[in-house]
Amino acid sequence: MTEYRARFDAEIEFANGGGLRADAFRLDLPAADLTEAQVAELLVRHLGLTLVGSVRLSNLEIVEEAHRGSRGVAAEATPGAAVAPGGAPGRASGHASLVDLSHPIRAGLVTYPGLPVPVITPHLTREASRGVYAPGTEFEIDVIAMAGNTGTYLDSPFHRYADGGDLASLDLETLVGLPAEVFRLTDAASRGIPAEVFFDRELAGTAVLLHTGFDRHFGTPEYGHGSPYLTEAGARHLVAAGVALVGIDALNIDDTESGGERPAHSLLLEAGIHVVEHLTGLERVPVRGARFTAVPPRVEGFGTFPVRAFAEVPSAG
Repeated sequence: MTEYRARFDAEIEFANGGGLRADAFRLDLPAADLTEAQVAELLVRHLGLTLVGSVRLSNLEIVEEAHRGSRGVAAEATPGAAVAPGGAPGRASGHASLVDLSHPIRAGLVTYPGLPVPVITPHLTREASRGVYAPGTEFEIDVIAMAGNTGTYLDSPFHRYADGGDLASLDLETLVGLPAEVFRLTDAASRGIPAEVFFDRELAGTAVLLHTGFDRHFGTPEYGHGSPYLTEAGARHLVAAGVALVGIDALNIDDTESGGERPAHSLLLEAGIHVVEHLTGLERVPVRGARFTAVPPRVEGFGTFPVRAFAEVPSAG
């Protein structure tokens, strides 16, 4: 079988600062027809780099040449190959601790500036219930009025597309016990999270959790400005990788200061990939090895709703 290698110069910058330069680098390829972006992804995998912000190749040439054993190169798989969501492996056995990743909801909570805040009112007070039930038996029934986008919530395709699946249509297999891949971006040099950040991992069927640390501003005026977000290129990469869910501990998965464009929502939800926004506490979840769950109620004709998001973290020993 004919084998191929790439020759190129490369400049690599990291999302949290710093960079690398390579001159006349050579890399094994699984095929001859790879794009420049696919070669860049293979380079990141070969070098085992994390939190890459950008890769620029120059003088790229693909030639017939015997492989030398580059890491991360498999002839049967090319970078960016699509895998359907829901392909996650089975739930891990053994003991695990639970890490709550949700903001509590309370009356008057501001989640997203401009949206209605929750209003909680009594329908039946304990005092009034004493006249309804037997002596010594009392209940309270309350009514909560709130936007679906309150607290930590999940977006279904119906949120973006009129013909998309609503909350009642979601498959539990894509919401419960997903392998969690956490990306530490608390010291990122820019707000936009690029595709290159994800190049070093296999992500099919996983919950990709973007730990930006911006949740420290939740509930304050600072939360509404300068929030990190997933770039369009980053969203396209995650769609091609076949992830099941993308979560972020910030104001929005998209750049809300871009004039109304929402490419990350559009691409992810069109592909049936769930979006969870306003996570918190991701610093307590390991980069790999945990399981993520976020399940909304089965509401028909509704696109978003708060979830109790949590991670199952395997116990040591």
